[in-house]
Amino acid sequence: MTRPSRKSPHRLLVILAATAAALGLVLVPAYAQASPNGGGPGPSHGSGNGGGDHKPPTGGSLGPNVLMFTPDMPTATIQSTLDTIAAQQVPNQFGTQRYEILFAPGTYGTAAEPLKITVGYYTSIAGLGQNPKQVVINGTIDAFNQCENGDQTNCTALVNFWRSVSNLTINVGGLTGCFAGNDMWAVSQAAPMRRVNVNGGVTLMDFCDGSPDFASGGFIADSSFSGGTIINGSQQQFIVRNSNVDGWSNGVWNQVFCGDPGAPAQAFGDPAGAGPYTTLDTCPVTEEEPYLYQDSAGRMRVFVPSVQHDSSGPTWQNGNTPGSSLPLSSFYVVKASSTVDEINEALKDGDNLLFTPGVYSVPKTIEVTRPDTKIIGLGFATLVPQHGNVTMNVQDVKGVNLSGLIFDAGAKRSPVLLNIGKPGGNGGRANDPVTVDDVFFRIGGATAGTAGTAFVDNSDFSIMDDIWAWRADHGAGAGTFAGDVADTGVVVNGDHVSALGLFVEHFEKTETIWNGQDGSVLFFQNENPYEVTDQAAWSVSPTQKGFPAFLVNKNVRTFQGFGLGSYSFFNQGVDIHNSMAFEVPERPGVQLHDLLTVFLNGSGGIDSVVNGTGAAVNSANGGPADVVSFP
Repeated sequence: MTRPSRKSPHRLLVILAATAAALGLVLVPAYAQASPNGGGPGPSHGSGNGGGDHKPPTGGSLGPNVLMFTPDMPTATIQSTLDTIAAQQVPNQFGTQRYEILFAPGTYGTAAEPLKITVGYYTSIAGLGQNPKQVVINGTIDAFNQCENGDQTNCTALVNFWRSVSNLTINVGGLTGCFAGNDMWAVSQAAPMRRVNVNGGVTLMDFCDGSPDFASGGFIADSSFSGGTIINGSQQQFIVRNSNVDGWSNGVWNQVFCGDPGAPAQAFGDPAGAGPYTTLDTCPVTEEEPYLYQDSAGRMRVFVPSVQHDSSGPTWQNGNTPGSSLPLSSFYVVKASSTVDEINEALKDGDNLLFTPGVYSVPKTIEVTRPDTKIIGLGFATLVPQHGNVTMNVQDVKGVNLSGLIFDAGAKRSPVLLNIGKPGGNGGRANDPVTVDDVFFRIGGATAGTAGTAFVDNSDFSIMDDIWAWRADHGAGAGTFAGDVADTGVVVNGDHVSALGLFVEHFEKTETIWNGQDGSVLFFQNENPYEVTDQAAWSVSPTQKGFPAFLVNKNVRTFQGFGLGSYSFFNQGVDIHNSMAFEVPERPGVQLHDLLTVFLNGSGGIDSVVNGTGAAVNSANGGPADVVSFP
């Protein structure tokens, strides 16, 4: 594993240090709890490559790109530091810089001096309380529109990816004009909001600059909103789960709610136009993402929430979230100098992994061999295979939690970027499932790349919670069908697998393949590949044009899907068609609810929603074409 890019972060740290010095403050990077041996080499265990004689140490510094603020720091100093990071990160869509911004328990900002945090690319904002009420931000935490090439009349949130906010309270105040009274979270995919307690208004679109204000998000979980309606506005699709919702303004195409007191009533396909709402009173099975926090002695720990069944509302609404706590000394902290051999040795020795912010080259597979291993990425840590290898393989074991990472494809074709379990394995457990939370996959964009499939999940009872698999439609390698080659985004072979918030876009063949029994998907969003130029080459068969966005295998006996959408934008001026967006076996146990297609622009279109059922969408009928239930 080679070093992440460090040139630009060093320049930023010089700026931060100068800013802090001018204000009389020394910034201190965050530290993990020291290992029992003080962070030095541990007992002899042998290295992963057979040539060493020590166990990789756990704990220690989390590195220069993890910054922790404390309540005694002046608001002006915190504001200046965050503004400096935002100035670099807001336009930095495909850069290598990454940041984790942590707030120790306490209160920040005042009504007279609110803290106004702008969140750019690859920036995670998180509180370190055991529940969100222990860190209070008086002010706002915002993501605003991006303006294309400096054109102030062409600003949208359509590319506001790879940023997050979690585990804190926002007492909304500080923005003026048309923003007044709202927190602005105008985002699209890969921008989760988790464990946030908001007092005041929230808008999910930026409506203040006179632009089209398009947005294509998004994901909210385990949160609570009071004192103001959430403005959905132009958000084309959104999933909210296990959250208290104090009003929701509207919907565009696909809005899914699961276990959300106060959510709009079920109304998908309602001819009266109440809204495209899919609403379930409870979420069948969930497990919240692990998170960092400080205990009463100020030591950093990781909290691992428990699995929930038939849940509604936030996990912390009646006290602290149920679950278990781990010391940072149980984690091998992956840094710029770490090697895959060291990582694999730590995993064999029973350590968990904590990836510090950075972009890591991975020359051979990271092997997760032990049950209940926790793997956490800070600041959207990004892994890139170098030799056509699988980036990470989780063996057929229970209870692994994987969160907060980006898997990029490398220049040499990898068969899979992330593999979990083995086909026909029996390592999955309903009471201790494998979970994959806020994990994102890219074929191209930041760097040209290729893969067969982004993510393969073979683990029974596993939970996917906010997944975006993206074959890039812009950036490095994008723009032609021969660029950034990848067949499929997600393949599910495990039984009883649950997906909550599944985004899979632009892959060149069948984009999502579901082979497991008794699976469920709550919310699916897809766009067909843009650059198709040859209908004959892009077809399942002479009688079936194109490839389905979501295929349930013909051998599957039971499956449930809720709130499923697929859109087309064939942009090469060729009359390209997709015969059906969804393809499923027609039997009573396979049931789809509230599914749709949309023609975004371009040529051709999607000829049916599912198995030949549902209206065509094309230049004459943009849609949405709705199917309320199938069969």
